[in-house]
Amino acid sequence: MSQFDLQGIGMTSQRTRDRLVARLRERGIEDEVVLRLVGSVPRHIFIDEALGHRAYEDSSLPIGHRQTISQPFIVALMSQLLNELPRQRVLEVGTGSGYQTAILAQISERLFSIERIEALVPRAKERLSAMALRNITLRYGDGYAGWPEKAPFDGILVTAAPPEVPGALLEQLAVGGRLIVPVGTDQSQSLKVIDRTEEGLVETIHERVHFVPLVTGVAKQ
Repeated sequence: MSQFDLQGIGMTSQRTRDRLVARLRERGIEDEVVLRLVGSVPRHIFIDEALGHRAYEDSSLPIGHRQTISQPFIVALMSQLLNELPRQRVLEVGTGSGYQTAILAQISERLFSIERIEALVPRAKERLSAMALRNITLRYGDGYAGWPEKAPFDGILVTAAPPEVPGALLEQLAVGGRLIVPVGTDQSQSLKVIDRTEEGLVETIHERVHFVPLVTGVAKQ
């Protein structure tokens, strides 16, 4: 039996999830698949129990190791941008707690996810296993380098902000593929969408965002 309460943390859980979904609609999220997933994925199992009462707020929350679980609006926005076209092979850079991973796995045929902080990996694996998500390959490694052995990817989603788009990720993007990445410094970041076409790369800049920095290398803690 799973150690995680997948149904909810109290009688009000579904109502609070419904309110969150309604708020995301108001903010412009239109993809019904993504909205359904935000409403059904148990975000409370991806954070510390002490913060469980805040699980369905539209806010980022700490997960330890100077990392955060992203704000549901940002998770939904990035997922919606990725889901505009079918994505068979998707790479996620920055597994974190596994919340974004759980949503991506349900809009992708195969999902590959890399986490640079070793201590976060076992817990994420436990949570994703509890949800019976079987199309995920997760490993500890340097996301800056991507995952060349599994490339090319139809979609790449980065959950931390590099100062510039890593060249390795662009190289691993298939023709017809899409890279979604927050780019910038701690003071100023923008969400970029980069599509690889037959003619080359096409870049679109979306709204300002605030992510933890994408750091090269790996960490034990």
